[in-house]
Amino acid sequence: MNLVTLVTTVIGAAAMAADGATPVASMNGLGAAIGAGIALIGGGYGIGRLAAAAMEGIARQPEAAGNIRGGMIIAAVLIEGVTLIALIACILVIVLNPQVGLPAAQ
Repeated sequence: MNLVTLVTTVIGAAAMAADGATPVASMNGLGAAIGAGIALIGGGYGIGRLAAAAMEGIARQPEAAGNIRGGMIIAAVLIEGVTLIALIACILVIVLNPQVGLPAAQ
């Protein structure tokens, strides 16, 4: 995990606790922020591994470059979709938390 991300989330949780939020709400936000960071790091790592394998496959068999590239794009879109869903879930945990005092969807 990126050190800057960790420090930012800890400072944010401390600020939430200082504003009168309960410790449970602060830890809820901290957990969601760490979860979002892990999801984004995992998605980036997965796409990096996918691209590396695709480039190696194209280097070994240049005549199959079109098929490999098409499969790589489809897999990258699926990885990005799962990462986006995880990020949205973490944001919803933070925004819709009734203990923080933010307006919840009704």
